[in-house]
Amino acid sequence: MHSPVVKSEPSFAQLYTPKLITVLREGYSFAKLRADVISGITVAIVAIPLSMAIAIASGTTPDRGLYTAIVGGFLVSAFGGSRFQIGGPAGAFIVLVAAAVERHGIDGLLLAAMMSGAMMLAIGFLRLGTYIKFVPYPVTVGFTAGIAVIISASQIKDLFGLTLAGKEPGELLPKLAALGQAAPTTNIYAVVIAFFTIAVITGLKKFRPHWPGMLVAVGLAAAITALLHLPIETIGTRFGGIPRTPPLPALPHFSLDLALAVLPDAVAFTLLGSIESLLSAIVADGMTGRRHRSNCELVAQGIANIGSALFGGICVTGTVARTATNVRAGAASPISGMLHSTFLLLFMLIAAPLASYIPLAALAAVLAVVAWNMAERHAFVALIRSSWGDAIVLLATFLLTIFVNLTAGILVGFTLGTLLFLHRMSEATSIEVHVPLNPEDKADDANGNRKPYDAALASSRDIMVYRISGAFFFGAAATIGAVLDRIADWPKTFVLDFSAVPFLDSTAANTIASMVKKAERHDTRVVLSGASPAVRQVLWSHGLRPPKVRYKHNIAAAVAAAGQPKLAATAS
Repeated sequence: MHSPVVKSEPSFAQLYTPKLITVLREGYSFAKLRADVISGITVAIVAIPLSMAIAIASGTTPDRGLYTAIVGGFLVSAFGGSRFQIGGPAGAFIVLVAAAVERHGIDGLLLAAMMSGAMMLAIGFLRLGTYIKFVPYPVTVGFTAGIAVIISASQIKDLFGLTLAGKEPGELLPKLAALGQAAPTTNIYAVVIAFFTIAVITGLKKFRPHWPGMLVAVGLAAAITALLHLPIETIGTRFGGIPRTPPLPALPHFSLDLALAVLPDAVAFTLLGSIESLLSAIVADGMTGRRHRSNCELVAQGIANIGSALFGGICVTGTVARTATNVRAGAASPISGMLHSTFLLLFMLIAAPLASYIPLAALAAVLAVVAWNMAERHAFVALIRSSWGDAIVLLATFLLTIFVNLTAGILVGFTLGTLLFLHRMSEATSIEVHVPLNPEDKADDANGNRKPYDAALASSRDIMVYRISGAFFFGAAATIGAVLDRIADWPKTFVLDFSAVPFLDSTAANTIASMVKKAERHDTRVVLSGASPAVRQVLWSHGLRPPKVRYKHNIAAAVAAAGQPKLAATAS
């Protein structure tokens, strides 16, 4: 008799070995290097204007954005738990970084970034990264949309070339009032350059999607400004240009009083950075079918933030848009991200003087486009329509992010999301008592109508059936999503059974929507079976409706509609 094989827990080395080492062990060919060079150049082209624009909007100088992408981006790729993650400055941090600079100056910002890096290291080594995925979907959409609004408002001054009588207020309503009073100082040349930049970016995205729209637009705007000697602000007139070499590493000023003062900023950097970086890694997983290691990724983010601060950079995180660009450009390994940082360094060494001609109106236009894209407008509207609970969580997070701060928005949103889950759980228990939240074991003879097992039903490659059992909410979405993501061979028809699901929330619906998109790329038809009216309503409100998916009353009907024997599996 053979003793059962017990799968051992992964060792520390296995959990924290960077994906770079994994790739090199697998074998790294010249073809992969060529693919990484091409994708690295592509991402660097995207990162040049974005890094400078984000740094300026954050209240620092444009060179600090480049330092962040060069140092932080290199370290994220070298030590990270994702093959495709691109690290650098992110638009989501503009609000937090600008507030930290205003309160504590550059030294305070650098210290807060280093403290944040240490906190991320602790979170990663304590294996708490998995729990960060438990943030409810309405909270993510709410704070992202709130950040987009704040970024848009922060760019109005440079978009219209306004001259303010005093310092621009940080709060939204006083900011808008001050900008309104400065309306008579509008610089028409800045307006033309800004809208020209936006038009070029959107036009190239539609008609030439493979072209680097942002770099082309900013380059054309700089050329027009220089050739016509337009009277508008540029990087050269406001900042005196960009240094041609990065600074030597140096520790920021430290004192106990300053450390205590910047502690709330460091906590906010840690919270947002962890969420953003893991969301970006999940996006890459969805595009490639690979799996990242959350805790290893957070350790890399911690190392990158410490390294960035040592070289005078700002906060580092995984960037969704640049990571997606990296994947679409054909990246094969983390070396692509390391090369992207190398190419940015070459840009500084060779072409830094040319950056002096870039008009600030063009960089403001770049961020306006970024804010528009990150707002997730369709998801926002879908959540408003889905249920009153999701709408409350979404709007509370959104409004608190805009009018109070990001940390308050996330914490209150998460609390409301948890209370909403408890309410729905009690509601489901009282209404659907025949479907327990966590089904109990049954005796083999408890189901009188159960048919004998037929092994032939488990041999078809044309149809696959997954059953989800129990409450499907934000706490379980990451686990079930991971199971669905690990499907290697997609069948012709994929049946997902909800017969044992008493309820699901918007986070769960978003998980299913992501799975359906992945199935579409594999030409797989998705059938959802056994969904109760309440479950179907939530799925329907998130766009999961015919012809994208088909609904059937039970598995038998779904299998009959497919006309194939079934392959049954269970996800619980």
